[in-house]
Amino acid sequence: MDRQVKVLDIVALASDLPQHGLVLGQVGTVVEKLAEGVFEVEFCDNNGRTYATAALNEDHLIILHYDPVGAI
Repeated sequence: MDRQVKVLDIVALASDLPQHGLVLGQVGTVVEKLAEGVFEVEFCDNNGRTYATAALNEDHLIILHYDPVGAI
């Protein structure tokens, strides 16, 4: 399933981004589409406090799914 990233998607990082202080697997929320294939992602702690935001290319993101998306 090849799905495009969109605003409010929950995503995980597909690679380390040391320039942003972020590592592979950290989870964030897409909050804005900045350009074609570029999104502002907000990273929050368990208390809902933002600890990082970053403009990221969609190839740095993995869309997470909490509901069934079809037959396996």
